[in-house]
Amino acid sequence: MKPAAAACSLLVAAMLGCGARPSTGMAEKPSRLPPVRPAASAALSNHAAGRIDRLLAAMTLEEKLGQLSQGRTGSLPPTGPETRKPFDDLLGEVRAGRIGSILSPHGAAHINSIQRIAVNESRLGIPILIANDIIHGYRTIFPVPLGEAATWRPAVVEQDAHIAAAESRAEGTHWTFAPMVDVCRDPRWGRIVETSGEDPFLGAVMTAAKVRGFQGRSLAAPDAVLACAKHFAAYGFAEGGRDYGTVDLSIETLHEVPLRPFLAAARTGVGSIMTAFNEVNGVPASGNRYILRDVLRRDWGWNGLVVSDWESTLEMIPHGFAADEKDAARLSLLAGLDVEMSSTTYRDHAAALLAEGSLQMPLIDQAVRRVLEAKEKLGLFDHPYTDEALAGRVVLSPESRAHAREAARRSFVLLKNGNANSPAPLPIHHEVRIALIGPLADNPRAALGTWAGFGRDEDVVTIKTSLEQEPGVIVHAAQGSNAQSPLSGGIEAVEAAIADSDIVIAVVGETDAMNGEGLSRADITVPPAQMEVLAAARRAADARHIPLVVLLMCGRPLALPWIAEHADAVMVIWHPGIECGPAIADVVFGRAAPSGRLPVSFPRDVNQVPVFYNHKSSGRPFKPHERYVNRYLDQSNEPLFPFGFGLGYSTFTYSAPHISHAATSTDGSVTVTMQVHNTGAAGGTVAQLYFQDPIATRTRPVRQLVAFEPLDLNADETRTVSWTIAADQFAFYSANPGGVDEGWVVEPREIRLFAGGDSTTKASTSLRLTGLRRTGIAPPSP
Repeated sequence: MKPAAAACSLLVAAMLGCGARPSTGMAEKPSRLPPVRPAASAALSNHAAGRIDRLLAAMTLEEKLGQLSQGRTGSLPPTGPETRKPFDDLLGEVRAGRIGSILSPHGAAHINSIQRIAVNESRLGIPILIANDIIHGYRTIFPVPLGEAATWRPAVVEQDAHIAAAESRAEGTHWTFAPMVDVCRDPRWGRIVETSGEDPFLGAVMTAAKVRGFQGRSLAAPDAVLACAKHFAAYGFAEGGRDYGTVDLSIETLHEVPLRPFLAAARTGVGSIMTAFNEVNGVPASGNRYILRDVLRRDWGWNGLVVSDWESTLEMIPHGFAADEKDAARLSLLAGLDVEMSSTTYRDHAAALLAEGSLQMPLIDQAVRRVLEAKEKLGLFDHPYTDEALAGRVVLSPESRAHAREAARRSFVLLKNGNANSPAPLPIHHEVRIALIGPLADNPRAALGTWAGFGRDEDVVTIKTSLEQEPGVIVHAAQGSNAQSPLSGGIEAVEAAIADSDIVIAVVGETDAMNGEGLSRADITVPPAQMEVLAAARRAADARHIPLVVLLMCGRPLALPWIAEHADAVMVIWHPGIECGPAIADVVFGRAAPSGRLPVSFPRDVNQVPVFYNHKSSGRPFKPHERYVNRYLDQSNEPLFPFGFGLGYSTFTYSAPHISHAATSTDGSVTVTMQVHNTGAAGGTVAQLYFQDPIATRTRPVRQLVAFEPLDLNADETRTVSWTIAADQFAFYSANPGGVDEGWVVEPREIRLFAGGDSTTKASTSLRLTGLRRTGIAPPSP
């Protein structure tokens, strides 16, 4: 029953399939999630199912527990204490069947050498599952996920993931720990950079796109990897925005906000889900039966593979939930956690737990079966090795770089471009002298951003390099400061650069080391050293009567009231990836227009946070000039820039929404249409549809995104946008403590629909839902 060990030779046609492919039209119209793809959800063939049955019957307990254990090797940093064993020790465990998957190795030849030991030298010849954190690219690095979400274009994001999958698989990786689908409302949290922002609907659409991109239509294809939605659940709701912190929120909010993108992942056929570090309402996620068994398995009917985050089983001990490692193993296995990452509590203690009756063997077998099923769907039993020549044809291809450039351009969000007192400085024309200042203009590592896979500095084209290559452009560069500290003579160098220039472009914000895991910030402003450079640049620019353009490189919303007031133009460029410079040059010189929109609100001040558009109303909502209302004494309630906001080089007008009929039943649907008109030059925008539920049996947010469509319009073009919205889109979750009708509810009531260009749009119409309310445990489709 040992599988053939001969290395497989991939078909030429399959290899060609690793290149860029056209995006589906479905991804461009995200009013409803697409149907489940067959990649991870399809039933196994009789032959594959029989092989798993035979393996389970032949495996010893030690070999079964080995399949539930993940070791680590390679060059990527750990996400916790360094506990990896020497490589020879790890190979010994592979040989003994005590490891089922390995985190972080890379390179086809290296991985094939590991795989040969598993296939040829272990007793049962079970191949190893190779995992890596491929978050926004393998070697071709795209914008960070928050920047990807700013495109509001699921087709772009799906292609990002597809290219990452093709490169990863060509280098021997089978399993990516992505997408990260956490919803986050607190920009202090360092990992907001890995999310799609503050909205569960936008997050759900982007999640589905990434799962489709990673997994394709067959996991056995040479351009597909097993996706992993993380972190289950509510990791982005940590108190104070401090990583790994406590999460305590209502059951209703849990279902309606952080769980919604996970539901989208499950419905799109995601093959695996990772548990979070945090507790959820008093129970750590890795031992939380409610979210893992009741919600994920029972209510959603999902049957994929659940893996812990780095040693999160062990972390239940300092949480105060598990007494010791043995107890941690028991709690995690009973909750439904299949694979343990890095730690070895299953291997060390499951035998004793079985002997004393605390666990039953069918529970172990069920978890092992899920691991073996994943390996079968990936085709590893029949084709365990990677063609070592494939990477040279796939990794960092010209087509992939071209898409990275397009993705970066689409992610840029223009926040300001001139005002009543000064003309728009962007786009600029050639035959110009540019004072290029700031510490991030020529910083390739910052352009890559956090969790940049196997991206390399030398792959990055920086902003300075690209601007210097533009014909007729003279660049006077002056860094001015490091990211967080002044440079000796830095201000003088900035002033000298500006003295002989026609425009100032300042690239400021955060480096890759200022956001990401374990990098929460209490002060989310641009660091003081960089602000000193900007202030000096403003004075020098004023003396010459030339504009100051700020390009904001960041992985979170920053509080930037001074910049918004004093810069002539402001554009958020996030951490845009390897094609940073060419994408910036395209937009700055007008070869492309900025079309991104904010996936998260930008606060006026850190003391406002969390500030997000889909908040609840108070019994005393804000009214100007009144004291006893929901407000700050010294600050506005409103963000500096709202969710969905963004400018272009043109302006767009949006008609009021029109509905196909004034009323529909609670199990019906309605068609909503609006017209978008481009009043100027060709450019892109995003038509957005929100709803408000003014009166319900449970208080509702003031607005909720329910549909959107990205548009590219020619000069003076008008486009009609149409969405068909099912009534279950207006459902809410009712916990109803002690009742029998807990679940999702659609009530007969009036709904207000708002259509426009961002979350503050005023144009609206009303829809009446009729009939008896509908309840149940099955959540609605986004």
